[in-house]
Amino acid sequence: MLKNFKNELYDIIILAGQSNAEGWGYGSVEKAYMPNDNVWSMNYNFKSSEYTISPDSEKACGNEIRSNFALSFAQEYVQNGRLAEGRKLLIVRAAVGGTGFVDNRWKCTDDLYQNMISMAKTALSLNPQNRLIAMLWHQGENEICAKIPYETHFDYVMTLVRSSRAELNASHLPFIAGDVVQAWKTARPDTAPPVINAIKDVCKDCGNGIFVETDGLFSNAQEFEKNPWNSGKCEDGIHFSRRSLYELGKRYYHAFVKIDEAKKNQNV
Repeated sequence: MLKNFKNELYDIIILAGQSNAEGWGYGSVEKAYMPNDNVWSMNYNFKSSEYTISPDSEKACGNEIRSNFALSFAQEYVQNGRLAEGRKLLIVRAAVGGTGFVDNRWKCTDDLYQNMISMAKTALSLNPQNRLIAMLWHQGENEICAKIPYETHFDYVMTLVRSSRAELNASHLPFIAGDVVQAWKTARPDTAPPVINAIKDVCKDCGNGIFVETDGLFSNAQEFEKNPWNSGKCEDGIHFSRRSLYELGKRYYHAFVKIDEAKKNQNV
């Protein structure tokens, strides 16, 4: 029951978008994320229509470990002393794979957007001292495949940012978005640039926004190409590998730090 968490104090991160936000990264890493009492997540059960809160962790998928970039973001946040004594980090997991604006899931009247706002408001309502820290957004592959033009996607994302901030009474909430897998983007030279450039420009124009580059980060397919025993068996070129997601989360965290420091200098 969520009422059991009313005495907890949370720094809240919203994680939203499609599959690379949800996390579909596989493969080995040098030092795996270890669940701990500092980092929790709120999830939505679409079958029961219930929210649950539990310690966050990587997911077991068959005999493989599946990861996401919010965990390494959280790890950096905690290890760098940003979590005050007596507080915990809560990741509002609103991302759903294979979704976008074009299929009527993330516009302001759509179900996933409304669910994201409801989850965030619920997390805030648990304790008056809970606070929003950032929105981590990763989405765009759907729109690239649908050949959405720059102006359309810019309007989609900017409206999402402005509406989210207004509904959550968080006008200065940091908005951090990232690029897609580079090899996957390169294979779509006509349809990818309009969507990615739109996201970049929203980050530049919305205030307290940063776009995270993904140079040097590999997909699952690229990661598994390095293993002779698995060569050619993995064709997943759209999702970042587990190792790359660990790095992506760190890049999102460093972007958050830049925004936070700039806000302090501006006394915002």
